[in-house]
Amino acid sequence: MRIRTYLRHATGTLALLAAASVATPAHAGERISLRNGFDMRCDHHAQVGAEMRLYTTSGNRDYIVLRPEEITSVELVPDLPAQSSGASSKTLADTHLTAADLHEMLTAAGQEHNIDVDLLASVVKAESNGNAHAVSRAGARGLMQLMPLTAAGMGVNDSFKPDQNVRGGAAYLDWLLARYHDNLGLALAAYNAGPGPVDRYHGIPPFHETRVYVARVIHEYNRRVRARQANASAALTLSHASP
Repeated sequence: MRIRTYLRHATGTLALLAAASVATPAHAGERISLRNGFDMRCDHHAQVGAEMRLYTTSGNRDYIVLRPEEITSVELVPDLPAQSSGASSKTLADTHLTAADLHEMLTAAGQEHNIDVDLLASVVKAESNGNAHAVSRAGARGLMQLMPLTAAGMGVNDSFKPDQNVRGGAAYLDWLLARYHDNLGLALAAYNAGPGPVDRYHGIPPFHETRVYVARVIHEYNRRVRARQANASAALTLSHASP
């Protein structure tokens, strides 16, 4: 069973980025517009040889590798202001997320990005276990545990709002699946550890946490698919048995 039946490709004018690096002012990041229609945010970028590196932090350790022709423009943007604890508490108090609500959001996001809803549900389970206000030690937020820069790049204004978080997480997973040619293991590894380590190791990086994460999501996804198929088979048998 295929996870997706197509990859979305946006049309656009091919453009080359002609800068080797851009000095980044304090408390600012960069918005990178891509030829496939997505925007990404990074701390800074630099061209190294034939590849363009988008650095996700202020240092030069964690980065995403792109081809220069994949990038159409670079714009300096200020970082998003940190959310106060009061704002988060208010959002938590105002949110009443049921299993049915979550399934509806996941279904809508899955249809928009042509990703199996059971895969999205498996990612949510591994990331937050359905807690819309989960926050990791690294600062990832919400149901699909979006880092602030990733969330901003996917158009998410408030990661603690379940509908925004699910849409942003699905869009990011869609982008990763396209980047890694529908290789689910690599896409999930990049979702967990970032594309930088996946690109550096040319595969799932040898991080215990990442390998356990990939196995956990795929196991849960397979379980859900088997359950769905069993339910469909039982329903078909019942319909044939009815007078």
